[in-house]
Amino acid sequence: MGKLWAPWRIKYVTQPEQKGCIFCNAYRSARDKKNFVLFRSKYCFAMLNAFPYNNGHIMVVVNRHIASLEEFSDAEILDTNKTMVTMVSVLKKVLRAQGFNIGINMGKLAGAGVATHLHMHCVPRWLGDTNFMPVVAGTKVISQSLQELYTQITTALKKERVFLDKTIERRKI
Repeated sequence: MGKLWAPWRIKYVTQPEQKGCIFCNAYRSARDKKNFVLFRSKYCFAMLNAFPYNNGHIMVVVNRHIASLEEFSDAEILDTNKTMVTMVSVLKKVLRAQGFNIGINMGKLAGAGVATHLHMHCVPRWLGDTNFMPVVAGTKVISQSLQELYTQITTALKKERVFLDKTIERRKI
C-alpha cells in the first residue's frame, strides 16, 4: 500500500476542539499568520481554508456573525465581492490558477461546515487537477503547505499594495 507523507497535518488532528465560532475567533484575533488570515477589510476578511479541497482554497468571511444572505448589508455585499475579486486575481498570479469554483454553502443541509457564519469559498482549479487519487484511493493530494502558500499570497498582496480606503475601493492587482 502506498503512503502519503503529510507531517504538517498532525497539528490539526491532535489540537483540542476550538471553542466558539472559528471565523469570529479569527476575526477577533491579532494572530493573522497563525489563523491564515490573508487580508482584512472594513466588512470582511480572507483566509486560507485549513482543510482545503484544493491547494489555494480561500474563504472570504463577513466580519459580522450572520448566517444568511438576507442579513447582508449593501456595504458587506460590495466588500465581500470585491475581496473575492482580489483573491481570484492574486491566485491567478501566485498559483497560475486556470479556473475557479466560487460559492456559498448556506445552511447545514447545503454542506456548510460552519452554518452559523456566512462565508464564501474560492477553490482554484487547473487542467488535470482531478486525477485518479480521489477516484481510486479516496484521497486528495494537496501539494503545498499552508504556511508556504500563506507567505506567497501575503507577499503578493503587499507587493501589489492592495489596500482598502473608506469608500471600499481597492487598487486593482
